[in-house]
Parts: sequence; C-alpha cells; structure tokens
Amino acid sequence: MPRERVTLEPAWLLARRPYRETSALLELLTAEHGRVGLVARGASGARSKLRGMLQMFQPLLVSWTASGDLGTLTGVESAGRGMELAGERVFFGWYVNELLLRLLERHAPQPEVHAAYGTVVAALAGEGAETALRRFEVTLLEALGYGLPLEGVFDPSARYRWDPEQGVQPGGGGREVSGAALLALRSGQFEAPDTRREVQALLRTAIDRRLDGRELKARRLLREMRQRS
Repeated sequence: MPRERVTLEPAWLLARRPYRETSALLELLTAEHGRVGLVARGASGARSKLRGMLQMFQPLLVSWTASGDLGTLTGVESAGRGMELAGERVFFGWYVNELLLRLLERHAPQPEVHAAYGTVVAALAGEGAETALRRFEVTLLEALGYGLPLEGVFDPSARYRWDPEQGVQPGGGGREVSGAALLALRSGQFEAPDTRREVQALLRTAIDRRLDGRELKARRLLREMRQRS
C-alpha cells in the first residue's frame, strides 16, 4: 500500500492515551479523512511541545503519513483559540467525543460531521448547548444513514408511534412521540422545554440502538456527578 502524506488538515482531538514509553496514540476527527488514528512520537515526554498542543476542543491543523490503519503524526499547529468548557459542559463534550469514537469507522470521510462538531463545541463553550447537542445528534445519525424518517404531515397536537424499523406511525402505543416534537426535529428548533425533553428522549433511543447496549462512560460520569450534587 503506498504511503499517504497529508498536510495541515483541520482536525479535532477526540481521545489521547499513552503509547509505549514516551509516545501517545491519538484519535482525531478530520475534515477530509474522517476519524483517523495516529501515533504521536515523543508526545508524552516531559519536555514535549506536543503535550500542550494536543488538547481536546482545540481546533488543530494536523499533518501525518500513513500506509495502513494507523498513521504517524508529522506536524501539528493551532487553528484557533481552544474552547473552554466548564461544569456539566465538560461531560457534554466528552459525550460528543465518545459518540464519535463508538459510531464512526476510521477513514470514512464525514465532512458534515466535522463541521457540526465545530458548531457544537462552540455552543458548549457559549450559549444554546442543549439545542446544539440535539442538532449534532441529528446530523450524526443522518450521516451514518440512520436518520429519523420525518416525511409527511404531522399534527402538532397528535400523538404518533415511533418504531425503529417502521418509522413514524399514526396512533399511540410503543415509543410515543408528539407531532410537535417531530416538527421540531424536522426544523431543528428545540427551544420549548417540553418539546426539547421529548426530542432528547427520542434521539437517545435512536442512538442507544446503534450502540448495541454499550454504555457511554460520559453519561455515567455525568449521572454520578449529579447524584453527588
């Protein structure tokens, strides 16, 4: 397989863990190559300049070479100011990263997901975090081919039944959802608290189905923190 060289591609760090003695194994979401795994040689060394650069929620420009599934980092630059998340929003950011690590295959370009990631991280550091999270979940499901079927005319005052296999059906029973929530999903407007909670529950059901029973650590940690508060 020929060696690929990529130069200064926009990227976000999703995860980082020690690798061998002084290196680190990185998982990144890139603009044109999707999720990639890279070895950052010397990144864990005490004097490494990479330690401060390779941070979550920091827009990066990354260069690497690869001839297989795992590449080698050859350069990294800052692409802007990092997003400072505080309180529960740190867990929201971890949740987004963990979703991508669980649901995205490596080397599958998802430019719309990369763009949506920048939007949701900016919102987590500013205003509209809950709405941005829901929009990100919708974008991710659609990019993976699991978008919710929202065609048709919905009565905002009616109740519908959502089935993972058959989609939205008239009438109650099973996983019920209001017409108002379906219209909100289609428009991307989740400002009303009741509608937002219903949309969140529906999207969680759809996402959990794709996780095949695997628990998200970020969810558990947030739940434990709230219980201690």
